[in-house]
Amino acid sequence: MAVRLGDSTLSAVRLITISAKDAGQRLDNYLFRVLKGVPKTRIYRIIRKGEVRVNKKRARALYRLQEEDCIRIPPIRLSEQEGKSRVPLTVSSRLLDAIVYEDDALIIINKSSGIAVHGGSGISYGVIEALRQLRGEDKNLELVHRLDRETSGCLMIAKKRSMLRYIHEQLQKREGVDKIYHALVQGRWPSTRLLVKAPLQKNTLRSGERMVQVHVDGKPAKTAYQVLERLRGATLIKASPLTGRTHQIRVHCLHAGHAIIGDHKYGSDIVNQQFKREGVKRLFLHAASLRLTLPSGKVIKVDAPLPDDLQAALKQLRFSS
Repeated sequence: MAVRLGDSTLSAVRLITISAKDAGQRLDNYLFRVLKGVPKTRIYRIIRKGEVRVNKKRARALYRLQEEDCIRIPPIRLSEQEGKSRVPLTVSSRLLDAIVYEDDALIIINKSSGIAVHGGSGISYGVIEALRQLRGEDKNLELVHRLDRETSGCLMIAKKRSMLRYIHEQLQKREGVDKIYHALVQGRWPSTRLLVKAPLQKNTLRSGERMVQVHVDGKPAKTAYQVLERLRGATLIKASPLTGRTHQIRVHCLHAGHAIIGDHKYGSDIVNQQFKREGVKRLFLHAASLRLTLPSGKVIKVDAPLPDDLQAALKQLRFSS
């Protein structure tokens, strides 16, 4: 029995056998789709507690589903308030204006800073919930990847599960997808420092905050860098992640001794306050461009202009240099 929004009754236990078209998806992403309307914090909780089972065993949220896997989904109760949650029309309309590329299987938007890519952890909605509300006819909208809430720029959303699987395969093979970010870092980034290679490990603090650090037991991670411009006390750089780890660019910049300006999680409060007076009022990290080889072999390149607030900050820094 499917979960009904606003229904306070318990749904029955569901056993779902994964078909070929659903194979390759992460368990959490699959549950986000089949349990639309259920808060993501609730979904992660039932996974963590082992209430969701794959082939009668516990499974991690990042587990990639295989064809013929059997998923057990427990009964879930939705409150009336959760069922009525809707995304403001002003947010949805801004997302429409932010679309920089669309075809029959893929949407790429220039995400604004300040909006999360999905709801959860006290956030009632994000980009994906807004698009699903706006595009009710597209039944299979899924995030291809994630951007931090403060990070702006290119974000991919698949309209078909076949496209989702295809891009995930390309990302895993590290081919066919090139992402370029622009960041303003503190200090003078050396022109000779073209690569940071350091393993990254995720940790969750007692407060629930997620942090990432360089650690010998972490997952391999590599980021390519290039100096774009030198400013007073800072360097504008281009960063190209060669792997896809959480907070990778931010932590690799910190590891290199040049934290991203405006980064309140990993940066220096003193430096951030100094540059706030120069106009840098948030994390200066922007997903500037995306190059993707489509299944047809066609190559597309999408550019997302630097937002007005970051452009204004650069202008002020150039003036004061």
